[in-house]
Amino acid sequence: MTEISPHWRATPSGKPRARGLGLALPGTPGTYNAITDVEGVAVGYATIIEGHGPLVVGKGPVRTGVTAILPRPMSANPAPCFAGVSVLNGNGEMTGTLWIEENGQLETPITITNTHSCGTARDATIKWMVQNGIGQNQDWGLPVAAETYDGELNDINGFHVTDAHVFAALDSAACGPLELGSVGGGTGMICYDYKGGSGSASRRVEINTGIGSKTYTLGVFVQANFGLREELTILGKNIGRNHMEGRLRNRPAGSIIVIIATDAPLMPHQLKRLARRAPMGMARTGTVGHHGSGDLFLAFSTANAEALSGRSATLDILPPHAIDPLFTAVVEATEEAVIDAMMANETMVGRDGNVCLGFNTVLSPPNAGLLRNSIV
Repeated sequence: MTEISPHWRATPSGKPRARGLGLALPGTPGTYNAITDVEGVAVGYATIIEGHGPLVVGKGPVRTGVTAILPRPMSANPAPCFAGVSVLNGNGEMTGTLWIEENGQLETPITITNTHSCGTARDATIKWMVQNGIGQNQDWGLPVAAETYDGELNDINGFHVTDAHVFAALDSAACGPLELGSVGGGTGMICYDYKGGSGSASRRVEINTGIGSKTYTLGVFVQANFGLREELTILGKNIGRNHMEGRLRNRPAGSIIVIIATDAPLMPHQLKRLARRAPMGMARTGTVGHHGSGDLFLAFSTANAEALSGRSATLDILPPHAIDPLFTAVVEATEEAVIDAMMANETMVGRDGNVCLGFNTVLSPPNAGLLRNSIV
């Protein structure tokens, strides 16, 4: 048996991931089984957990944060990345995407937070870029900032995310293994009425163009905040209907943000095609894409940095007939990232004593045997 990376089994803090619990998920991940397996991609978090008891708007309790994704190492004039976006259901926000649709390029970091702090994250990203001398060749920016709703657990109308939190997430962005679950923007999120939040996974993909083959990496990051309990499906088995107790949200609302990164040389229209495959990974976990959900997707490629920085006139491009393995990777990695957002998590008590059960409550006796037998 081939030895697998310990990062496939658990997060840096020791929280179990799906593969560590024996789930036979398809595909071969990279070293960290995270979006950071794509060379140069970095992720940072700022997590805010403060207070207990009844909601007092402006004071808490607070269960929120910010996630920052840097597509390349930041410098004075970082090369943009070719990018594409897609939407399954539009009850959500991801700023900067009109320019990506027009120009086919991602030119800024990506931040993800709660719904009512999305504007703060966007504006603070511009301030951070200016203060750090990033993008000196232009005096304007259209950062990508996205959101999902955490109001069941968080004092969302208290506006607790500040510029300082956004700066902290951006400054702490690093390559390597990722903590998952209730961290960063995912801190107060709910998925299939279990504690959800931040999830990530990756795939190593061999592409045969007909004149040779090469291995590429594709990684996915999700902020998972969607789904009804009775829909939850893992590896083709409906799990949710057997564990209906303790639901908090219990309505077809919530959202998901999916960020896809790859080092495969793809053009904007090809990356848009990758983004369109994310809902298939979501569907494997049971959701139907409810009216009350905002399901927004962005894919970018770190390839062609020389051309996009103006230092080369030559582009590398994968031919259309070679892209299918990357479609498969998006579907598989999205599915696993959503599952890990729940698996690497714990029960959280938020505003007004609201309790969102961690999926580990289902993994504990007397349910553990039933769950494992029904999945594995």
